[in-house]
Amino acid sequence: MRFAIPRPVVRRSIMLLVSVAMLSLTLISLAGMSVSVLVVESTRGSASAINIAGSLRRYTHRVANLIAVDALGGRFETERVASAMRDLERQLEHPALMRFIERAPGELFAATYRGVTASWHLSLKPRIEALGSLAGPPPSDQVELLLNEVDAFVEQLNTLVAVLEHDTETRIHDLRFILGVAIAVTILVVIIALFMLHRALLRPLNGLLDAARRIAGGDFGVRVRYTGEDELGRVGSGFNLMADELAKHYHSLEQRVADKTVELQRSNRSLELLYHAIARLYQSPTSVEAYEATLRDIDRVAGLQGSFVCIESRHGGPAKVIASSIGPCPDRAAGGEEACNACRSASGGDGLALHNPALLRFPLRDREHHYGMLRLSLSDGVRLEDWQRQLVEALSRHMGMALGAARRSEQERLLALQEERSVIARELHDSLAQALSYMKIQVSLLQPVLADPARSAQAAPILADLREGINAAYRQLRELLVSFRLGLSADLPTLIQDAVREYGTRGGVDIALDVHLGPCLLSPNQEVHVLQIVREALSNMVRHAKARAARVALHGAADGEVCLIVEDDGSGLGAPPADLRNHHGLAIMRERTRSMGGEIEIASMDEHGTRVRVRFRAATGVATPAADVRSEFGDSSA
Repeated sequence: MRFAIPRPVVRRSIMLLVSVAMLSLTLISLAGMSVSVLVVESTRGSASAINIAGSLRRYTHRVANLIAVDALGGRFETERVASAMRDLERQLEHPALMRFIERAPGELFAATYRGVTASWHLSLKPRIEALGSLAGPPPSDQVELLLNEVDAFVEQLNTLVAVLEHDTETRIHDLRFILGVAIAVTILVVIIALFMLHRALLRPLNGLLDAARRIAGGDFGVRVRYTGEDELGRVGSGFNLMADELAKHYHSLEQRVADKTVELQRSNRSLELLYHAIARLYQSPTSVEAYEATLRDIDRVAGLQGSFVCIESRHGGPAKVIASSIGPCPDRAAGGEEACNACRSASGGDGLALHNPALLRFPLRDREHHYGMLRLSLSDGVRLEDWQRQLVEALSRHMGMALGAARRSEQERLLALQEERSVIARELHDSLAQALSYMKIQVSLLQPVLADPARSAQAAPILADLREGINAAYRQLRELLVSFRLGLSADLPTLIQDAVREYGTRGGVDIALDVHLGPCLLSPNQEVHVLQIVREALSNMVRHAKARAARVALHGAADGEVCLIVEDDGSGLGAPPADLRNHHGLAIMRERTRSMGGEIEIASMDEHGTRVRVRFRAATGVATPAADVRSEFGDSSA
C-alpha cells in the first residue's frame, strides 16, 4: 500500500530550513554539553584517587623503612609497624578509590586495584606479620626478601597510579574529541545553513529589491526569476503577478491618457470652431460668407462630404439655400416642393432625409421661431460620432440664434424707423403745419382785401404777418433739419457735451455740465429724446432767456430712475405769450417725455431763471463706461 505524503510536508520552506538549522545547532550543543557533563562526572574524584593511590607508595615505603630501621637496630617494634600498616590499609580502602571502583567495576583500574589488594593481604602483609612474630630481631635475609616484595608492591601501586592517570587522560581526551567533533559539526551546520539561507533568502531578496527598483524607475517588463513553493518563491510569484497587473494598468493608463489627449485636442478644435463660427455669425448674421466659412469648418472637423444651409422664406414660398458646399439641395432636386414640405413637417428634430438617406438635417431655430435647416451629407455607412453630433447641434443652435437676432434687429430697425417717422410727422404737425395753416388763414384774409381797392390799406399788416409767419416757418424748418440730421456718432455724454459747447458759444453763456448715470443705461431711443430735450431747452434759453449762466445735469439713481435738469439765470417764463403760433418747443419736449414714460416740469425758479426737470425710468440698470462727465463750458473765448 502506498501512502501519499501531504504536500505541505514536502514543500520547502525557508522557515523550515531555519528551524532545522537552529534545531540542529541546539541538539549539537545539548549533546556536546551532555557528553561533557558525563565525562566530567566520570572523571570526578580521579585526582583524589590518584593522590590516594600515590600516597600508598609512601605508606608502603614507610612500613618498609620502619622494618629496616628496626632490623638495623636489632629490635622490632611491632606496634609502630602495625600502626603504619593500619594507615596503609586505611588509605588502601579510601572512599575515593572505592567510588572510582564502584563507578567502573569492570575496567582495568578495578582489576589492578584488586591485584594490589590481593598482594597486600595475601603476600606483603602476612610476611610483615611473620617478621613481627619472631622472638628476636628479624634476620637480614628475611628483611631483604621483604624489601624486595615491598618494591614489587610499589611497582603494583605505580601501575595502579598509571592506570588511574591513563584513565583520566583517556576521559579528558574523549572530552576533547567530543568537543572538537561538536565544534566541527556546529561549524558545518552553520556553513550549510548560511549557504542555504544565501541561496534561498539573500539572492531572492536581492532579486526582489533590484526588480522593485527597476519597476520604480518605470521598467514594468522586469520579472523575478526566483519562484517556487517557499515563502520568497511565493513572494516572487506574487511580485510577477503584481508586475503584470502594473504593466497592464500602466499601458491602460497610457492609452487613457492618449485617448484623453485626443479628446482634448478634438475638444479644442471644436471649441475653436465654435468660437470662430459664433464670432462670424454674430458679427454678420446675414452674411453669406459667414455661413459658407462655418460650413467649411463643419465639413473639415466632422469629415463630411458637404453641407448646406436652407432658410425658409418669411412670406411663404420655397425655401432658399443661402450657403452650400455640395450645390443645390439633393432632396429638392429629387422630390421638388414635396421634399420641402416633408422637411418642414419634420423640423422638430434631426433625422435622415427622405430621398437621400445619407443626408442629415438639423433645425435652425431659437426659442420662438423656426428659420430653416442645416443639412449634412455623409458617406455611405458613416455615422456621426457623439462629439460630432453635439458640435453640429451646437452650431445649428447658434445659427438659429444668429438668424433670430438678425430678424429681431431688422424688426427693431423698422420699429425705430417708424417711430422716427412718427416723431418727424408730429414735429412737422406741431411746427410747420400750424404755421402753414396760419399763413393759409392770412392768405384767405388777404384775398378779399386785395379784391377791394377801398381796403388796400388793410393789406399791409396782413402781408407783414404773412412775412413773419413765413420767416418763422423757415426758421423752424432749418431747426428741424438740424435735429433730423443729428446722428448718434458718439456716446450720450459726449453728444450732450458737444450740444452744451455749441449753444454756450452761440449765446455767450457759461454752461456747467454734470452727467452721472451711475448704474443706469439708456436705450438708443431714450438717448435721442434726452439729447433733443437738452438741445430744445438750450435753444429756448439762447433765444428767449437772455441768461448769463446755465447748468445741465443728468443723474441716474440706483433704482433706475433718471433725472434731467436744465436751468438758467435768465428772465424766466413770465406771462404766457399772446401769440402761440411760433412756440412749439415746449409741446415737443412734453411729447418726447411722454414717449419715454416720464414726467416733465417747466417752471420759473424762485428769484429768476427757468428750470426744466425731466424724470423717467432707464431701460436697464447697467451703465456704460463713459457715463460720467463733469465739465464746465463758457463762451467762445473760454
